[in-house]
Amino acid sequence: MLKIALPNKGRLADETRELFGEAGLPVRTRGDRALSASLGGEFEALFVRAQDIPEFVADGVADAGVTGWDLVCESDKPVKSRLDLGFGECRLVAATRDESPIKSLDEIPADARIATSFQRITGDFFAKRSQPVEIVPISGAAEIAPLLGIADLIVDITSTGSTLKMNGLREIGTLLVSRAQLITRADETEVTGERSDSDARKSEALVELTTALESVLRARGTRYLMANVPRSALDAVKKVIPGINGPTVIDILNGGDRIAVHAVVDAAKVYRVIASLKALEATGILVTRVERLMP
Repeated sequence: MLKIALPNKGRLADETRELFGEAGLPVRTRGDRALSASLGGEFEALFVRAQDIPEFVADGVADAGVTGWDLVCESDKPVKSRLDLGFGECRLVAATRDESPIKSLDEIPADARIATSFQRITGDFFAKRSQPVEIVPISGAAEIAPLLGIADLIVDITSTGSTLKMNGLREIGTLLVSRAQLITRADETEVTGERSDSDARKSEALVELTTALESVLRARGTRYLMANVPRSALDAVKKVIPGINGPTVIDILNGGDRIAVHAVVDAAKVYRVIASLKALEATGILVTRVERLMP
């Protein structure tokens, strides 16, 4: 049974459970405080802190994991992203007090003190820019550091920037953009010598897991549209609903001069597509959600 390390709390945990459920791998726990759960079939979930997941995967305790890219980069563990899950987006930003004269990353003075819990990312970022800064390690809320005179700036995670503004801070640059990732060991696909049946099956299961999650992600933001249109308007209809490889065209029994067209369309453009089809005298228009989508 493959072990998948999942975040144990917070928004990242909620969105991860939702994705796995849509992929046919619902999390079945014995209680809210359970440390593990069945994902059905041959997958088992391990619930741990998001920041510990790179370590679990790198050490082989878990075969795969879901965590933020910022935590992967900060851990510097030998893991890799297998799939960008598209949710949990946030930015690692540098910020200073509103009244500070510093307006951009380039204006940060030499040996400026930067408070952050992302010490590795911050140190590497400014080292590559040949900007000497002093890292002030801090855990918890970094926003208080400039107000107490502990540091000149902070580097911290933000989604909307509202917390920074509330604490009298102003962004001056982004160091990293992060989203949730499905990660595996960096050497997971490397094969040396004979592969055991167990290793081969594990590799196949990881491919199946990735494919299942990817099919759900690809389907999000799409709709399946069906309509009956005049055969004479088919060329115009193809321009309205090009689909993935063009619309599917089906003859209708006793349909006369009408044919059925089916296609996957962008959910955000459905209302425009419907209006365009109505202008082409389409009837019987039906729009439904897409649960999974494979190319």
